[in-house]
Amino acid sequence: MIKTIGSLCLFAIVLISLNSCRTNDAVDHPGVAAALTPEFGDTFIEASIGDASTLLPVLASDSASSSINGLIYNGLIRYDKDLQIEGDLAESWEVSEDNLTITFHLRKGVTWHDGAPFTAADVKFNYELYVDPKTPTAYAESFKQVSGVETPDPYTFVAHYDKPYAPALMSWAMSIHPRHLLEGKDITKSPLARNPVGTGPYRFSEWVGGEKIVLESNPDYFEGQPYLKRVVYRIIPDTSTQFLELQTGSLDFMGLSPLQYDRQTDTPAFRRLYNKYRYLNFGYSYLGYNLRRPIFQDKRVRQALSYAINKQELIDGVLLGYGAIATGPYKPDTWVYNPKVHKYPYDPVKARELLAEAGWKDSDGNGILDKDGKEFSFTIVTNQGNDLRSKTGEIIQQRFKEIGVDVKLRIIEWATFLKEFINPNNFDATILGWTGGPEPDQYNLWHSSRAVPGGLNFVGFKNAEVDRLLEEGRRVFDLHQRKVYYDRFQEILAEEQPYTFLYVGEALPAVSKRFRGVEPAPAGIRYNFNQWFVPKPEQKYSR
Repeated sequence: MIKTIGSLCLFAIVLISLNSCRTNDAVDHPGVAAALTPEFGDTFIEASIGDASTLLPVLASDSASSSINGLIYNGLIRYDKDLQIEGDLAESWEVSEDNLTITFHLRKGVTWHDGAPFTAADVKFNYELYVDPKTPTAYAESFKQVSGVETPDPYTFVAHYDKPYAPALMSWAMSIHPRHLLEGKDITKSPLARNPVGTGPYRFSEWVGGEKIVLESNPDYFEGQPYLKRVVYRIIPDTSTQFLELQTGSLDFMGLSPLQYDRQTDTPAFRRLYNKYRYLNFGYSYLGYNLRRPIFQDKRVRQALSYAINKQELIDGVLLGYGAIATGPYKPDTWVYNPKVHKYPYDPVKARELLAEAGWKDSDGNGILDKDGKEFSFTIVTNQGNDLRSKTGEIIQQRFKEIGVDVKLRIIEWATFLKEFINPNNFDATILGWTGGPEPDQYNLWHSSRAVPGGLNFVGFKNAEVDRLLEEGRRVFDLHQRKVYYDRFQEILAEEQPYTFLYVGEALPAVSKRFRGVEPAPAGIRYNFNQWFVPKPEQKYSR
């Protein structure tokens, strides 16, 4: 899943905008102008609430970095608009009958942004980079399943596995790094972190820390130069400020909040400038408990807190109805979703009963539960710039107060939030979100081996049966058998409640009307970004 802007980013299912398109609410459907001849030029400007951390994908775990890296780099394969696997740097591939060998046939004539040729040696280096214990990456697990690789010629790459590994093929969608610039170097000190060189449709141009990152269209891109000349990511840490910029036409794209989508953009002025879309995200929001804290180690406490939260209230009050209740890590309309897991309807009476069973009672009559002389009090942390999360936290804070639990809410700047709280596991509880895609493998998020500093299982969840299910679920290719494993996995998460799974929100993007070629699909609206263009008479930026 991908930690989105203001969320976190996991590669096992890492392609950004892998969203299932539900409806197109565009005022004027962009397809009306699709018959126009594409023309080169103009600049696409969008905002990010946080600056990128690194433009080396192997080290990046935040969506600000991942969004940019997705335009600079390529993997061997990718998802198409219908979420089917297609070639990227690989023209074709074969999987052996025993599912233990994948042979990739690479594109010829592909060059890095500095003009060096792309070959199988780069792919081999990439594999070695990820499995190198000196590389501090959260994404090594899929590559550790590989038993060996071969490069029989410059345009053939072969990966061998000792055991069948269901996510194997899609794991090679990970961005490929340039061997000739990184081999023999300390990846953590590489200048490419701030001056990247990829094979992708856009080249790095400029990075003004805390202000903007600029990319330029790659004239040598192997699929043809993108029509848009430039992409600019402006760092605007507050979504309200972003929205003001959008309304003036200073931004070309923004994911709207439900309030903005529903009540603040239904004006003639906005409809003249933008098209709006809506579709159910692959991602979900959650309240995660740091299971290293003694206060959260009794599952009855976590269950009680889940009963104390009115999820429908959050959907109605925060999302204005643009979402669905989350019961686990999978989107409700996907094949892997288990609708039979235990649910946690709003039930404060049940919450108080469970807390009492766990020994939490208000012994001094001050309205706050206590146990062994300590009050039930903790802090929820979340990131700055995300009003949905802060509002969700405020409502949860009130609901917890009603059952005698004292909660403080702390909003923290994104980079500080990651560096000082999430990565070192220095928090009580957190409101965050994961964004993913069609592949159901959740090893990196929930396996006990990932519950280490810097690991994606930062809540510290450890369960032997879950470990076994995740290990076995990735070894079978039959969907029915995989579903058996993942159904049970979801049942255990529902019982243990390491997260209170809150809601699956809808993506609500607004796109400037001058951009043509925007086509909603199961993969969202940005799968074909390289084909977006602006007719010459409507181009806004000359340089």
